[in-house]
Amino acid sequence: MIAITRYRVPSQEADGFTAQMTSVLDALAASPGYRSGRLARTVDDPDLWALITEWDGAGYYRRALGAYEVRLVFIPLAAMAVDEPGAYEVVSEVVGQRTAESGKERI
Repeated sequence: MIAITRYRVPSQEADGFTAQMTSVLDALAASPGYRSGRLARTVDDPDLWALITEWDGAGYYRRALGAYEVRLVFIPLAAMAVDEPGAYEVVSEVVGQRTAESGKERI
């Protein structure tokens, strides 16, 4: 499953937000069931950001959010979060032509 949380971040807070979210990703990465995570910002609206993580299942994601180490770094950013559902079950996937390990195209 994937989890997407969007944030409204004023441009003057972008650098600090990036550093804080990197700490959140580091804390989440230490959680059982964590597969990957990334922080992204929209190209068309630079104040809109997204934290995207992938998990073995919803239970892993929810337990990770409840961990003290994660809450310590994640909760201070909640005021900037867009209030909307964020846990998604993957129902279809198409893998691209690049491998995650090497970044080289498959032939």
